[in-house]
Amino acid sequence: MRTRIPLIAFTVIISIVCANQRIFAEETAVQKGKEKAMSVKLQWFGHASFKISSGSDVIYIDPWKLKDAPHDATIVLVSHSHPDHYSAEDIAKVSGMTTRFIAAEDVIQKQGKGQALKPGQSIDVNGIKITGVPAYNLAKQFHPKSNNGLGFVIEIAGKRIYYAGDTDLTDEMKALKNIDLALLPAGGKYTMDAAEAAEATRQFKPKQAIPYHWGDIVGSQADADNFKKLAACKVTVLKPGESITVD
Repeated sequence: MRTRIPLIAFTVIISIVCANQRIFAEETAVQKGKEKAMSVKLQWFGHASFKISSGSDVIYIDPWKLKDAPHDATIVLVSHSHPDHYSAEDIAKVSGMTTRFIAAEDVIQKQGKGQALKPGQSIDVNGIKITGVPAYNLAKQFHPKSNNGLGFVIEIAGKRIYYAGDTDLTDEMKALKNIDLALLPAGGKYTMDAAEAAEATRQFKPKQAIPYHWGDIVGSQADADNFKKLAACKVTVLKPGESITVD
């Protein structure tokens, strides 16, 4: 009996460990399955306006010149108060009774409601993490750092999407990690040009990128194509209205 009791105890312990490992593996597989099933779709409306959707979550970034009024947004993000990024009319087109409005401080002052986000701060909205990234010019007067303009890192369904805002290649951008999709301005004048945006992909190494801030007001198809040629990652050049699924 003295020799059997330790053996029985050892067997029980091994059984418990194996069971726990099996449960952990099953839970991990279920979670991965959910993330795979909850694919992330991104649509570009032109200029700097995007829609990100996954399951019942719908996020608009800087909605502008929208043709439709779906009122389907769960979250609306606005990077700064310049009129090609902040449009109260377009915000109203996508917003509903429960839409969360999150924006730079100057936008909240103009809108008169919503939640201000400062560079470096994070907000969690029903499991979606949104982090403000500083967006500013280095040697231009259009977007001074003191204005607290924003880019956003959006963590949704296991993906990290970076929207740069109106910005140059900053140290804060260079420090980004593990970005699945980078949305980068490439039209020049007010923001990075194609070569600078391409250099950004070499600095923080996103898995893939999409250029914006071209085709309206500033920038051209040639800028988008040049960015694709020079970038150090996969690049998709969208036409207004087109969508991709984020890999």
